[in-house]
Order: sequence, then C-alpha cells, then structure tokens
Amino acid sequence: MLRHLTLRDFVIVDRLELEFSAGFGTLTGETGAGKSILIDALALALGERGDAGVVRAGCDKAEIAATFEVAAVPEVAAWLDENGLDVGDELLLRRVVDANGRSRAWINGSSATVQQLREVGEWLVDIHGQHAHQSLLRADAQRQLLDGHAGLGDLAREVGGAWKAWRDAEQAWRSASEGAAALLREREQLEWQVGELAALAFTADEWAELDLEHRRLGHAASLIEGAQYALAVLAEDDAACERQIDRVATRLAGLADYDPALAEVAGLLGSVQAELSDAVSTLRRYADRADLDPSRLAEVEARMDAVMTQARKHRVPPVELPALLAGWQARLAELSAAADLEGLQARVDALRSAYLEVAGRLSAGRRQAADEMGARVSEIMRQLALSSGRFEVALLPVDGGAVYGLEQVEFRIGGLAGNEARPLAKVASGGELSRISLAIQVLTSRSASVPTLIFDEVDVGIGGGVAEIVGRLLRELGRERQVLCVTHLAQVAAQADWQWQVSKAGRDGVVLSAIKALDDDGRVQEIARMLGGVEITDITLQHARELLRLDA
Repeated sequence: MLRHLTLRDFVIVDRLELEFSAGFGTLTGETGAGKSILIDALALALGERGDAGVVRAGCDKAEIAATFEVAAVPEVAAWLDENGLDVGDELLLRRVVDANGRSRAWINGSSATVQQLREVGEWLVDIHGQHAHQSLLRADAQRQLLDGHAGLGDLAREVGGAWKAWRDAEQAWRSASEGAAALLREREQLEWQVGELAALAFTADEWAELDLEHRRLGHAASLIEGAQYALAVLAEDDAACERQIDRVATRLAGLADYDPALAEVAGLLGSVQAELSDAVSTLRRYADRADLDPSRLAEVEARMDAVMTQARKHRVPPVELPALLAGWQARLAELSAAADLEGLQARVDALRSAYLEVAGRLSAGRRQAADEMGARVSEIMRQLALSSGRFEVALLPVDGGAVYGLEQVEFRIGGLAGNEARPLAKVASGGELSRISLAIQVLTSRSASVPTLIFDEVDVGIGGGVAEIVGRLLRELGRERQVLCVTHLAQVAAQADWQWQVSKAGRDGVVLSAIKALDDDGRVQEIARMLGGVEITDITLQHARELLRLDA
C-alpha cells in the first residue's frame, strides 16, 4: 500500500511530505483549495502524462516521490526482477518534470521509462476519477469493467491475439488470391535468377582465395627466377655467402686460441650459419615446387571472370553474391508458400477455429460474470436509494466476432423508467448515473487485486442519507484495502478512519496549498464547516460530533 508521498514545486505546492495509514481516509477542504492536486501528483508518479504546466510558477522543476509497501504484492517483485530492477519490501517511484516539459523517472533509484512506471503502477493503485461515470457510458469501458471484475483480462487478451492471427492469415490468403498472376511472374523470374547464381556455387571466402592464387600464378616466372637467384647467391656460386661465412668462422675459431675475445664472434657466426642453412633449405623446397602452370592460371582467370560477370550483372561486389542468393531463396520460399492457396486457406480455417474456441471460453466466463455482477450492483444500488432500479449486463452477439470476442457488453438499467431494461445512457439522470457508477466502482474495486484505491469526488450529485451510506461502503472497503477519498460531503468524511484537510493561503505574495492531518477536535471543526458553511454554530458542531460518534 501507499506509505509516503513527497511533492516539491508541484502546481501550487512548494513542499509537502505525507505519511499514509491503512484503512479509509478522506481529503477535504474548501472548493479550490487543491484537494485533487494530491491525486494528480500521485497519478504522475504512476506514469500519467505530464507537461510543463505541473511545475510551480517560477520554479525549474516539479518532483514527486511515492513509496509503497509491496511485500504483499508478489507480482511487483516478479516484475522488478524481470526488468532488472532492485527488489525489496518497499518500492520507490520518482518523477521529475522540468519547466520545459521534459520528464525523467526512476524506480528504486534506477532510471526508468514512463511506460515502466505505468506498468508497475497497475499493481499498486486504482484511481477512480470524479468523471468516471462519463466513461461508464462507453461500450469499451463497460466491457473492460466486466472482464476485469470477472478476472477475464488475460483471456480477453488471448482472444485479441487469436483474432489478429486469424485476420492476418485471411489477409495473406486474399493477397495471394488477388495477386496470383503477379506473384507467378515474380516467382518465375526469381527461379531463373536463383538457378543461375546457385549454379555458380560461389562463396564469399572463395574470392579471396582466387585472388591470391591468381596473383601467384600470374607472377610464377618472376617467383621462380627470384628463388633461383637467391639460392645462387646464398649457396651455389663459388663465392656464395654460405661458403664465405664458413671460411670466416673457421679462421676466427683458430685465432680464438690466441685471443679468446674472438670466440664470441665465432659463436655468433655459427648461429648465422645455422639460420642461413635453414633459409637455403626452405628456398630449395620452394624452388622444387614452383612451376609455371598456364592451364591452371587460365582456369582461375575464367572462374574470376564468371564471378565478375554475375557481380556486374546484379550490381554488387563479388563478395556479396552469396548474400544476394540467400535473399532470393528466402523470397522464393515466401512466394512458394503464397502460391499454395489451399495451404493458406487451411491455415485460415485452423486459426478461425482457434479463435472461436478461445472466444467461446471468454463468452462462457462473461455469461457467468454478467448475472453475478448484475445482482451485486443492484444490491448496492438499493443501498444508494435506487431501490426501484435493477442493473443488468447484456451480452449482444457480434456477427462473425470481433477482436474483443463474440459479443459486445452493454450495461442496462430497469425499473427507473419502466420495467424494461434499457441502455444505461438512455434511462439514468446525472445524479442516478453518479450513484450507479459508484456502485459499480465499489463492486469492481472489491474484486480487484490492487492494495490502494482512490476515489476522487465520485460522490458528486448525492447527499443526505445516501451520502452516509456511501461513506459506510467506503469504510467497509477500507477494512480490506487502503482507501483514500477526495470528498465534499460531511457524511462521507465522518466515516473515515483518518482525515486530512487541504487549505490554500498566500505567502510572500504567492498562493500555496497545504495539507494538515486532523485530530478529533480538528475533524469536528472541519465536519462542522462542511455541514454549515461559513458560520459554524453550536448546532453544527454538535451535529459534527454526532456524525463522528464522539461524545459532546
């Protein structure tokens, strides 16, 4: 759950450090004091889009840091490990937005992307905005709520993947059918080109070998002549080096008897004799092997000419011919598969069957969840003074299916304007829609796995006894999760386990927002203000104590 939240230079907050508790908490204050700023800051830390407008006027940057206790959420540890981030019992999310609108993010001190903040945030917090009832009118939002409540999210994504695979295969079959003549011409051209280049049987390594052999064969006469000249000078002429060095070494060895200093020189000449003897032996072996081979030279030149002809023809360097051939062969394999219309049709049929199978399982799950969700939302609606209303989840068949399954989801209400159930948008007034939305949110939040739930003025449009029931519902929810509600209703705030007050004041010519944790006396004053407006009387104070169930 959320443990700490730090804001610095965010909108009209200069610096704020908050420590959160478990249970149900409320955030109250006068209109315009900035109650929703806290929610906006937390949403930014969780990966929502941010721009330069969140930076407090005159400041270089805005900074938000949120710390969560995640020991009870194993999915977070698995996600952190998968993304190569530090894993622990606490998770620190940090977001900085500068005055130019550039944004940076960190997770447990490591640089991260906004997308990563958003991904891990889905395991941590569920925020219900004050305009949630507006999105509730959209078909896709209704479908996602049902699937989320029923735990069908993974299955719905599987259906989407199966749908895409089926449609992609169908498009491949259609393209192959419509362009069969063009594909045939391309295939015939490629077959001829592949056959010609494959017959060359050329590899990239061969070119370097051919070039080396061609240079050797082309200069064979010079090589033989050079080797023979070297042998004559070193060993075969009367004045050959080998004989001269031998004479010098023998004479110096004899003189060393008279002066030992010459022994070192004689020893060095002995080493030279050994090296020279090895060189002469190597040259003799080379000369024995070296030979003029005009026929082999012609073969090499013919091979190089054949390779160069193909390289010029296809406008590539010789060493790139094998890669060109591999590309053509791959394309030819694609065309061969595309030409197999029967095989493509069989693939389409198989993928359609796979889609219908997984979509059928999703439909079965939705049918079961629809009845259960309808009954439970209707029960909560009765608590919210909508006793005549009946909530239903209709599943409308979609001919041929769709990416989201075999049916569309439609929320309907019966009993508010006649017994017949009709689409939500056509029968509910603004106030009724707000209460229905709250009933759905309370139910779906109970079934969600996130540890922290935030309700941002979702109680707009209700009051009196209904507001008290809303507070009780949120308090019950707070026994299972950490719940924070931004509210303007005293009856809701009085049900909270803890309460914060948001205020706005001028300081050095600048308007700043602040948040203060309220004790029992502070809560009495704040609840009385919410009940009685500007002038707080003894009666409103007494009423506040009664709501808070405090002794007078």
